[in-house]
Amino acid sequence: MKPYRIAIAGLGTVGAGVIENLQSNAELIEARTGRAIEIVAICDRDQDSNRGVDLACYDWADDAGWLADIDGLDAIVELIGGSEGIAYDLAKAALGKGVSIVTANKALLAHHGFELAALAEKNGARVGYEAAVAGGIPIIKALREGLAGNEVGSIYGILNGTCNYILTAMRETGADFADILKEAQEKGYAEADPSFDVDGVDTAHKLCLLTSLAFGVQPDFKAIETKGIREITGADIKAAQEFGYRIKLLGVAKRQGGAIFQSVEPCLVPADSSLGGVEDSYNAVFAEGDFVEKVLMTGRGAGRKPTASAVVGDIIDLAKGLDTPMFGVTTDKLTKPVWADAGQIKSRYYIRAGGDAQITEEIGKAELEALTDKLDSPYIMRVEDL
Repeated sequence: MKPYRIAIAGLGTVGAGVIENLQSNAELIEARTGRAIEIVAICDRDQDSNRGVDLACYDWADDAGWLADIDGLDAIVELIGGSEGIAYDLAKAALGKGVSIVTANKALLAHHGFELAALAEKNGARVGYEAAVAGGIPIIKALREGLAGNEVGSIYGILNGTCNYILTAMRETGADFADILKEAQEKGYAEADPSFDVDGVDTAHKLCLLTSLAFGVQPDFKAIETKGIREITGADIKAAQEFGYRIKLLGVAKRQGGAIFQSVEPCLVPADSSLGGVEDSYNAVFAEGDFVEKVLMTGRGAGRKPTASAVVGDIIDLAKGLDTPMFGVTTDKLTKPVWADAGQIKSRYYIRAGGDAQITEEIGKAELEALTDKLDSPYIMRVEDL
């Protein structure tokens, strides 16, 4: 069988990892795929950096847009990043010509996933995006294939390794957020501008895709209420521990009658629960299906090798001819979501005011507001008793 021909746009940490994987495991991949994977072109703004892999045998493209015009190309691996600009233009150009896309770009898909899925269907192309959610954890394949016979009731995710590392370090050291963030930046766990991570935006991008896939609805990133971890103090971590909980930044989507509730926010989870034990920079996704009941998947959510593994897995699926719709069903069957009003959700809450903290009984929004109305600058977190 003829080789499966790909081009790679973006040769940062993940792009270099993809090439390393394809080079190191070429014989294994060909045996499992039934055909060789051939890299016919690569593209990056910087051609001089030492990426730890041999790039001398590949043709360089000066313009990523040119990749979509390569004759006989089967797929483009888009690792540029960003929801607009080059990445968006390249994805549209490729899919419009029937060239499949493999991407780790959660922002692109959270904002334009429905459009790109429809374009792929129209032109006989496919979109692989396992690497866009939870790095090396194959949660997209699990939801789209392994759990396809289940009606999913809820999905909970620790989806950002930077935040989980910070919260773990705060618990272990007793230090406050700002001090641990600085340390995380020095160690390379956090970006110089950590806003996307610590403000919950990265988690929201990933939750948007999981919600669409799990519940068969059109992705709607703007509908996700998002709250990050900047306001969490060492005292909150300690109080949660005394109550028997740990604080995790969770992406949550669950059915509430005929509607779907979704949010990204720090929550208290039982310390001895499946998610409570996920520490450091690890990610985890917990899902409930009507037949499979409870499923937990955990692993590295980022990094060169885990993310590259997910990208290569998608390339192999495409090379084998796997033809699964991007969101599990074709776009004409994706329904417009009905979002549950967060004010109608009853829950237990952690409330901190001054130096005191308490956990309430299960109450609704009106009762919560009445309880906190007279408190001075209360900080509130939901309790998720998984």
